[in-house]
Amino acid sequence: MTKCVCSMTQSITRLLQTLLVLGGQAPKAIRSVESYDFTADTWISSTGTNASGSAGAISDLPTRRCRCGVAVVGGLIYVIGGFNGALRVRSVDIYDPVRNTWRAGPSLECRRSTLGVAVLDGVIYAVGGFNGTHGFASVEALDPWSGTWKSVAPMSVPRSSVGVGVLGRRLYAVGGYDGSSRRCLSSVECYNPLTNQWSAIADMNHRRSGPAVADLAARIYAVGGHDGLLVRSSVEYFDPRTGVWCSVVDMHHARRNAGLVSHNGMLYVVGGDDGSTSLDTVETYDPNLNAWTVLSGRLNIARCYCGVALIDCIAQAANT
Repeated sequence: MTKCVCSMTQSITRLLQTLLVLGGQAPKAIRSVESYDFTADTWISSTGTNASGSAGAISDLPTRRCRCGVAVVGGLIYVIGGFNGALRVRSVDIYDPVRNTWRAGPSLECRRSTLGVAVLDGVIYAVGGFNGTHGFASVEALDPWSGTWKSVAPMSVPRSSVGVGVLGRRLYAVGGYDGSSRRCLSSVECYNPLTNQWSAIADMNHRRSGPAVADLAARIYAVGGHDGLLVRSSVEYFDPRTGVWCSVVDMHHARRNAGLVSHNGMLYVVGGDDGSTSLDTVETYDPNLNAWTVLSGRLNIARCYCGVALIDCIAQAANT
């Protein structure tokens, strides 16, 4: 028998990746963290147990948080900005999976919820978002070694509920909502950190606010989202070699404000909402088959606006 933990003293057998889902809205902001065992197709709650009786190994968030961004740098998980149920926040919490502890990190310059977050060349970028009054075109960058957020070039338009991803040495801001024009966006911008400039690339085929975004096989995928009352099940990807967006097969469930990661050549879309109800379902996309599969393992708590992260864990034989 093997088990996956983030810190132990027994003999190491191999490294595995674990998917974490952090906070979210259910229907209010929550502290809950769940971890997913890819091998067992099982979700384990931070404070409880799963159906098989396995105990949760990861601490809850220090405070309630949804609509946040999440980044992993140097083995640490940064949970950035968001909404605590009462206020948009600029605070940052940092999780150390080896010690299973949380600590406060450097706060953003601005309060931001529904922001996009990604890591490029070891630097964390906080893109767009909403402060409760208006949306942001502004962008902040954190070098974890310096411990200070600094402003970089703004985008061409404000984007809240924006999807953010990295491909090559470029940062992509995908869709979102422009509070000035009150429109969901199909436009996409690309940031070059060497020139500190944003440039427009091809628009998506559909307007998407609240899309889930991740890279897979040298492509940026935009999954779900919404255009006003229409919540999408559609999916498309951008290939920088062709410069166009291409549609793939739809998900089984329409969803917006979901989490998305790529793992072992597959996409995993987690939770979200369908416009009226938060979801506990998880779907995987296989680009070789162009097919989505709904997993049997469901979140213990249905949630939207959650953060997601992949961390390395140690798989090793248990004592007998």
